[in-house]
Amino acid sequence: MPPEIIKGLKDVYLDTTTSSFIDGQEGKLLYRGYNIHDLAEKSTFEEVIYLLFYGNLPTKQELQEFDDLLRANRRLPDEVIQVLDLVKASHPMDALRTGVSALAAFDPEVTDNSTEATIRKGIRLSAMGPTIVAAHHRLRQGLEPVAPNPDLNHAGNFLYMLFNEMPEQETIDLLDVDFILHAEHGANASAFGARVAASTLSDLHSAVTTGIGVLKGPWHGGAAEEVMKMALDIGQPENAAEYCRNILDNGGRIMGFGHRVYKAEDPRARHLRERSRALGEKKGQPNWFKILTYVEDEVMVPYRSRGIFVNVDFFAGSIYYLLEIPDDLFISIFALGRIPGWTLQCVEQFEDNMLIRPLLEYVGEMDKEFVPLEERG
Repeated sequence: MPPEIIKGLKDVYLDTTTSSFIDGQEGKLLYRGYNIHDLAEKSTFEEVIYLLFYGNLPTKQELQEFDDLLRANRRLPDEVIQVLDLVKASHPMDALRTGVSALAAFDPEVTDNSTEATIRKGIRLSAMGPTIVAAHHRLRQGLEPVAPNPDLNHAGNFLYMLFNEMPEQETIDLLDVDFILHAEHGANASAFGARVAASTLSDLHSAVTTGIGVLKGPWHGGAAEEVMKMALDIGQPENAAEYCRNILDNGGRIMGFGHRVYKAEDPRARHLRERSRALGEKKGQPNWFKILTYVEDEVMVPYRSRGIFVNVDFFAGSIYYLLEIPDDLFISIFALGRIPGWTLQCVEQFEDNMLIRPLLEYVGEMDKEFVPLEERG
């Protein structure tokens, strides 16, 4: 009997986890047992990183000490800045991947895969990730990188380094929620890639580099950018129906809809939906939200019966656009939020490791006769 082929490992369980729980039918997401709605509305990204790394929400003192640790580890080695300058013409995700890889050369614990060392490295990578992205963005504009600001939180400091100006608190809070929503999501493609690297007993820097490379793919991390490109192409809400019909009738996909796991609305989407509306009104650009909601509430309604709803990326792109963040940075922002999740996935892989090595069924020819070179053709 031939083996059962499960394309894409759909519905295959790889391992057990305490990192996150996803109920795709109900549209439910928990980090370490805490509902994503509570975390998005009541916590900060720093609290969520602590929760993922240590399994519990921090006390005020623990959070202060942890936040101080993050702020103390934001600065990049000068040599890494030089590397980023050499690759300043590259895509921001390529620069982030290169920067994380380069940091391995300067981390004293790079080869230590103990839980404690992996978390310490995860803290450093979480802290320096935004500095890499912001520094590369400045360098490619011919500008000097902006040094980290120790007076700002994680989200605020990233915006400050990116634009070289103090961000509004409302904008900081908006990006903070975005980071929370992207922090962890089970065995998604990039987390699986990171775990494959970790299963070989490679180091965390290699695993996170792998995660970044996998996330770059448009079927994983690129939807937010594609959704905003669609909205720009549509231009006005009244154009949305014809535009989307042309795509669907020709076998195309409307980006930002559907999910490998969720057959109900992605629970993260609701937090960006309302924030997209409010930000658009504040910026005097309500049309983008109107276009997106028209696509969601009119064009795509028939697909809900098939379990196709908006996902977290659908409204994210409009928020980044309204914040005047370049579209090729959208995936990098996703990655900055996900570094803690990749770290936790690697911690779990290291703690009970088995080399991840699936099989392929061979369907080619068998036992072909070898013909010496001089006798061929």
